[in-house]
Amino acid sequence: MAVFIILFVLNFVVAGVHVLLDKQPRTSGRVAEILLLWLLVINTGLGGPYAFSGHTFAADEVAASIGWPAGNPFQTEVGVANLAIGTLGILSYRIRGNFWTAAVIATSVWLLGAAAIHVREMAAEGSYNPGNAGVVFYMDIIGPALLIALLIYSQYTDRARAGQAGGEQPVQQIR
Repeated sequence: MAVFIILFVLNFVVAGVHVLLDKQPRTSGRVAEILLLWLLVINTGLGGPYAFSGHTFAADEVAASIGWPAGNPFQTEVGVANLAIGTLGILSYRIRGNFWTAAVIATSVWLLGAAAIHVREMAAEGSYNPGNAGVVFYMDIIGPALLIALLIYSQYTDRARAGQAGGEQPVQQIR
């Protein structure tokens, strides 16, 4: 579980260094874009394969941390789904534009869906196991919320920049 916190913090460290070294003007939109990039690459891109390895190679331990029975074949399916989402995150380093939108949507559906299942398990089954009600649960909500907010803001500032360059009325910048 600590790995998810480490990856989350690492996002901000790498993004901060990127912002400091970036040659482009340091606008709020550019900072949001850089943070979104590293959330996709590190949190999603590295977190996905990490979760895949846990659900696949340490399945019984992960099942116990969630409160699931050991030996469940769905563990492997969950692992492969994590790997698929992680692949989208890693590819986000090279592929931009609408691909980021697709990666954010897929990641958010996956993680918010998992968060909903955690809530159901807590409410219906009283499962407050660390893998169900701990860090993973909060990251399943915080991660997508940040991804969605940064994507929307980044797209908004891109449209504002494009409008100013094209002679349209400038869109008021959010400060």
